[in-house]
Amino acid sequence: MIYLAQTDTTAGFLSKNLEEINILKGRAKDKPCLITSAKLSELQNLTRVPKGFKNLVRRAKKTTFIYPNHQAIRIVKDCKHAKFLSQNGFFYSSSANKHGKKFDEIWAKSVADVILDQFFFESTPSKILKIRGKRKLKIR
Repeated sequence: MIYLAQTDTTAGFLSKNLEEINILKGRAKDKPCLITSAKLSELQNLTRVPKGFKNLVRRAKKTTFIYPNHQAIRIVKDCKHAKFLSQNGFFYSSSANKHGKKFDEIWAKSVADVILDQFFFESTPSKILKIRGKRKLKIR
């Protein structure tokens, strides 16, 4: 099941199945996607947050962290998208466009199984930080 939603940063596809998103976007089936959740407690099931970064992760907004287990996870806060995530758990997430292309609302609506929002826009993407041990590396 593919959901089309306005996330906190851009229009995006959400799914519980990673392969579905990759096939839809025309990417390799095993290419990793980021995981979005609205609950910090969900992190305990997905990864281990390095001790020195727990406060940073808890306070961060519109930031994706790549953890030592190589999973990219973003906690979404204070928006309509967070409410959907809190009711349904975590989802794999990717921007709602074909691989390497710009956002096309008509195409995105035609391939999604469920459309959660009426209006879609693209804004600045989330920051991406890789955290490991005591070091933090800015990816985007």
